[in-house]
Amino acid sequence: MTGGVGVTGGAAGPAAEPVPRVLIADDQELVRTGFRLILTARGIDVVGEAADGAEAVAAARTLRPDVVLMDIRMPGMDGLEAARRVLAQDPDCRVIMLTTFDLDHYVYAALAAGASGFLLKDVTSDHLTAAVRLVGTGDALLAPSITRRLVERFAAGGPDRTAGGGPRPGSGGPAVHRDLAALTPREHEVLTLMGGGLSNAELASVLTLSEATVKTHVARIFAKLSLRDRAQAVVLAYETGLVSPGDAFPRQGG
Repeated sequence: MTGGVGVTGGAAGPAAEPVPRVLIADDQELVRTGFRLILTARGIDVVGEAADGAEAVAAARTLRPDVVLMDIRMPGMDGLEAARRVLAQDPDCRVIMLTTFDLDHYVYAALAAGASGFLLKDVTSDHLTAAVRLVGTGDALLAPSITRRLVERFAAGGPDRTAGGGPRPGSGGPAVHRDLAALTPREHEVLTLMGGGLSNAELASVLTLSEATVKTHVARIFAKLSLRDRAQAVVLAYETGLVSPGDAFPRQGG
């Protein structure tokens, strides 16, 4: 059942960082309990739980969490449809998909629909906590290289639509439409390299810029293209053909 599993005022982390309010949606009670215990022990406010997609949508509407940890495979309404509905009713919410497999075909469709990334269910406590705390920054939610591998896997060949219902890149119906003409030449270059899986540090090295300057370029790209975060930027790079599976990119120190 959906319910308030709140935390009373306790350790709230560094004073400068707002404590994210989290909703956990998973049909396995043990998973929900384990994640709740980990997060509350680290000072993160778990405001509710849901056992299926419909409960997650209703709970998100009522509780207005900052972050939803959303299992992809749930009975009734699955996590993909639930993520779409949560993001439609609250675009400022961040959804992190939970999956057992790092190449789950539903994850690509979820990223294209606006989810901020994904975590494996066997994620470490530190990684889970860091992902939830960093989800609002648009960076470091998940390794860009993992996102790239995921997108490449489902951008290459096959039917025009993923099993999750989302269009594949190059199918004539991209999930994310953006006018890249709004970008400056430098921003276009940065977006291409982001699509290739480069981190901010690697971008700074390749472009001979400071990391602060790179972050400014990335923020402007997000604003101009109405992108939620880095994961959606990687998807866009493939959807628009800016990056193709198999493209080689320079790496830091390479």
